[in-house]
Amino acid sequence: MFLKHLSIFFILLVSFQTVGGDEHTHTYVDAEEVVLWMNTVGPYHNRQETYEYFSLPFCRGPKENIGHYHETLGEALLGVELEFSGIDIDFKGDMSKTEYCSVDLSEEKYQAFVYAVKSHYWYQMYIDDLPIWGIVGEIDEHGDGHYIWTHKKFDIGYNGQQIVDVNLTSEAKVKLTSGAKLSFTYEVKWHTSKVKYEDRFDKYLDPNFFQHRIHWFSIFNSFMMVIFLVGLVSMILMRTLRKDYARYSKEEDLDDMEKDLGDEYGWKQVHGDVFRPASQPLLFSALIGTGYHIGIVSLCVILFAIIGELYTERGSLLSTSIFVFAATAPVNGYFGGGLYARMGGKLWIKQMMASAFLLPALTCGLAFFINFIAIYYHASRAIPFGTMVAVTCICIFVILPLTLVGTVLGRNLAGQPNYPCRINAVPRPIPEKKWFMEPAVIVVLGGILPFGSIFIEMYFIFTSFWAYKIYYVYGFMLLVFVILTIVTVCVTIVCTYFLLNAEDYRWQWTSFLAAASTSGYVYLYSFYYFFFKTKMYGFFQTTFYFGYMALFSAALGIMCGTFGYMGTSLFIRKIYSTVKID
Repeated sequence: MFLKHLSIFFILLVSFQTVGGDEHTHTYVDAEEVVLWMNTVGPYHNRQETYEYFSLPFCRGPKENIGHYHETLGEALLGVELEFSGIDIDFKGDMSKTEYCSVDLSEEKYQAFVYAVKSHYWYQMYIDDLPIWGIVGEIDEHGDGHYIWTHKKFDIGYNGQQIVDVNLTSEAKVKLTSGAKLSFTYEVKWHTSKVKYEDRFDKYLDPNFFQHRIHWFSIFNSFMMVIFLVGLVSMILMRTLRKDYARYSKEEDLDDMEKDLGDEYGWKQVHGDVFRPASQPLLFSALIGTGYHIGIVSLCVILFAIIGELYTERGSLLSTSIFVFAATAPVNGYFGGGLYARMGGKLWIKQMMASAFLLPALTCGLAFFINFIAIYYHASRAIPFGTMVAVTCICIFVILPLTLVGTVLGRNLAGQPNYPCRINAVPRPIPEKKWFMEPAVIVVLGGILPFGSIFIEMYFIFTSFWAYKIYYVYGFMLLVFVILTIVTVCVTIVCTYFLLNAEDYRWQWTSFLAAASTSGYVYLYSFYYFFFKTKMYGFFQTTFYFGYMALFSAALGIMCGTFGYMGTSLFIRKIYSTVKID
């Protein structure tokens, strides 16, 4: 299994065109076999709590021979469990109502169906990669009976030799009774359609939801926040810095006695310590390298989604993300290794390993824990052992060597500490300051405005992942990504300027954590979303939700923290290279 997934990944490395591709050509001749795949079944309110379709006592059709389905790595990680239904469907071949199997309801099977009906179980199927949803059954309006739908009516539209539309109608409601016999039937009706093949997924999108006025308003509001912040930062800093430059230039004309009696304070006073290496340089450089990596991957995947409409193929977005993450691993090594070298770090191999495996280890560790719970519940979200081995091989044999290449390049091309000020041998003591200038307070307050610029978009992203919506407005996401970057940089620069004016030169970790605190507010928002916007329940779904939301928030925090550090570093280098330091 893992060799199959690994071979698929290396094919992706050779040609991006194969990402999310399907083995079928999507073109049929008359009377050619059309496969109905049964995917998963699960409670409607817990979208991620899914099980194999035949984990319920449904029966298969009589047809057994079928071409083997090739599962992609993205589908395996997403819990896609396609199984052949055994139902015979031919292209353009109508089928009248036909029984394809029957089930004798033993007490065990009866209780399984009753539980599914009580829990509002839905199931998913695929015909030619087009998803179809149906409901298992329903409870009598008086609450004294449980019914199951036993007839599936497929209405399939075609344009030329391609399938462009599939609709399912559930009929024949039968009351569940222990010991009874259930007969499952189906019928197929074909009709011509004017829908173009490239537009066949449009029916699954919800423009009224994603392009609602509140979405446009939030984008406009965030855009105005960017203009306001950029203008505010430019005005305050330029005016303040101009005064600082004038004051420091005046001080240069004074003799030593007058300087000693003068009013010495502000960011110039820490010029001998501001470029001092951050504490824990190995961890810090690994976080910065990982943040650059996540930022590049996010930007590339968003652009690929805009160009390629990745939502139309099962697992293609995740497969693309894995491919891009592995292919851009040198970015991680270059920026992390270069920063570590500039800070005077000597354990570069250890730093390279930490940088390469920081995010994969966090992701795999959390997924491994959740996987135990999924295995206990026999859920389809349980990742097969072969898939885990395949992902491990990708990390060891692809990501690690590429990170090594990036680290070597970073140490040789960007590893020299070309600071505009020399570093004092003895660290300058940090004076006492007001409570709101403490780094801890700055860190907590630094993420409020960046979170405010994206929290509406978070609602749409959460809804697309945790509810039955397909996210397709990646143009909005790209714009929000740019807005988040600008707001984060502006806020962090202001916070760092105030910190330096208080003669506190510990700006590296402060700038990183102040921007990264955005993720803390996102995680707090996920609690609100869970309790007030969803009807999720159960230990499995709760663990799955908060576990992966923690992973999402951590990745977002590392990326935002890197944006904050990157902008602040350029700002500090600029102001200290402008002022003449004796």
